[in-house]
Amino acid sequence: MRGRIARSMDALLDGVDCADDSVPGRHGAIPVRRYRPVGPPVGTLVWLHGGAFSHGGLDQRESHAVGAALVRHGVEVVAVDYRRVPRWNPWRDPRPGRLPGVRFPVPLDDVVDAFGAVSRERGPVLLGGASAGACLAAAAALRMEAEENALPAGLVLAYGTFHAALPPVSAELRGRLRGRHGLAQFRPDTVRRMNHNYAGSAEAMALPFAFPGGHRLPPLPPTLMVDADRDVLRASGEAFAGELAASGTVVTHRVVQEAPHGFLDRPHRPHFATGIAFIGDWIVSKGEGGGGGGPARPEA
Repeated sequence: MRGRIARSMDALLDGVDCADDSVPGRHGAIPVRRYRPVGPPVGTLVWLHGGAFSHGGLDQRESHAVGAALVRHGVEVVAVDYRRVPRWNPWRDPRPGRLPGVRFPVPLDDVVDAFGAVSRERGPVLLGGASAGACLAAAAALRMEAEENALPAGLVLAYGTFHAALPPVSAELRGRLRGRHGLAQFRPDTVRRMNHNYAGSAEAMALPFAFPGGHRLPPLPPTLMVDADRDVLRASGEAFAGELAASGTVVTHRVVQEAPHGFLDRPHRPHFATGIAFIGDWIVSKGEGGGGGGPARPEA
């Protein structure tokens, strides 16, 4: 298996122009990795990896492989190494009170600052991420809107966790979660502990800039949501897609069939190529900068 992964990464990276850099932020310099296409880009995407808010980085395949793959669609990608919170125990509740160390809103501050730096360089820029990165992308857009800052030209949200507590799992989704894709992957208690660890306190979990799902939303930029078929977190993605559409946001919702959570971290699997095609084609369809418009409409 490692040989297949290594070969798939080698193929993705062959001929790709990428370079490490940093941008300024209120908490200090923020490392980024820039992926540049051959010729003028069809759009620029600031990309955020996942990892339960506590893991990952620029070398993570969900960051590095995604950047290398999207650049082949003509998309310029700036991957962000936002500050991560301490690791956590999925089987034990956090202690009461405010947790020490890096917590919300520090990772979100990094995202807002990195996006602002790139948008000042490039003009209209998209913002996106996977899993915890998708939550950070959505929350950053919400905060930019509230603070009347320049908004992303579009949002790309892949298999995100957007709610402080996991929404109810539909009968249809429950039927897709048998066996190794069962509910044990992300039990409601596990999701709650992960989110508490990020937020830093029970009180902060209720803030919309921590978890935008479940709150009344303003219209946000045109949004592509890409969920995994066999992923309990699809309950959060589907609920958030409905909340966005109800706000007047233009929402395109895609589900990668048979895919598990984290499929963008598996470049050797066909689900990765399907997800990248959904994202790349959507950005290309928006034209330079990824803009869009029209009435709010969820798309199947």
